Amino acid sequence: MDDDPPPDYVAFVTEHRRDLRGEASRLVGGDAVAAEIYSEVLIDLAAHWRRLRWWGRITRTDATSAYLRRRLVGRAGRWRDEQIYPVEVLGLRPPPPVVPPIIEGGSLALRKAEILRGTTGAPRDAVADAGIAWVHAWRRSQWRQIVLRAVTGTVLIVGMLQYFTWLGTHGP
Repeated sequence: MDDDPPPDYVAFVTEHRRDLRGEASRLVGGDAVAAEIYSEVLIDLAAHWRRLRWWGRITRTDATSAYLRRRLVGRAGRWRDEQIYPVEVLGLRPPPPVVPPIIEGGSLALRKAEILRGTTGAPRDAVADAGIAWVHAWRRSQWRQIVLRAVTGTVLIVGMLQYFTWLGTHGP
């Protein structure tokens, strides 16, 4: 896993961040907890990004969006189970986004940039969220590799000691 997020992951987060934040807030009933669940779901997605993209290409499905929904529901359910009091969530739909009017005094290039795909960059908060989630997932994968190597080394050493002990008692 690279330590920088791939552009398709950043684009995916940019595309789904508003819906993901809204759904997280709806599921847990508060923005403070929703931000924590939102970031944890993005970290989970980053950890499995390449596998999900590969699986989506093979099955010709949107595996990343399905995984994102499953992780969001799972994290929200786990959060609700950890609460010491019952949580009632009232689901309200967010209002539809308002499309800003084109400014009359703007240049033709600025007006075209709002319409043409690829001329505007991703919002900075989406890029930051994607980068932070990717780095956390990268660190988790590094720790998993360290633990895996330590366990493998320990098992190998214990196995060698057992074999040498057995060889010493049974002879050559």
